[in-house]
Amino acid sequence: MADYQEAPLATRPKTLDPNEYFNLSPEQRRAEEERAAIRANLKRQYQTQLNNPHRKELIEDPALTRWVYARANPYPYFKPTYKTSLLGTLFGVVPLFALYYIFKTDRDRKEEQIKAGTLERKFSLSS
Repeated sequence: MADYQEAPLATRPKTLDPNEYFNLSPEQRRAEEERAAIRANLKRQYQTQLNNPHRKELIEDPALTRWVYARANPYPYFKPTYKTSLLGTLFGVVPLFALYYIFKTDRDRKEEQIKAGTLERKFSLSS
């Protein structure tokens, strides 16, 4: 922890913040210990179900079920933020305008060359 140097554009993770890590009140420590005990109990139950040699049914993991449902149905859980709006604009709108500009300027350049008679046509049918 002593070798950790903060990045200029990122905040320090809570686990590395000495004020959050060392200066915990007894209530916070007790709450963390209770949560750790609940996690350990759930993990032990899952491991006993998983390693049961006489198991015939599927093991239902509610967290995995929620995650799969959220991945399959992203729209009810989508929150428009500045980042998602910016990414949507960059990947959805900007390429359309960029392609329009490229094709339009290329067509205009070719039309000017055709009118001026300076375009070198490679596959001419009338020569």
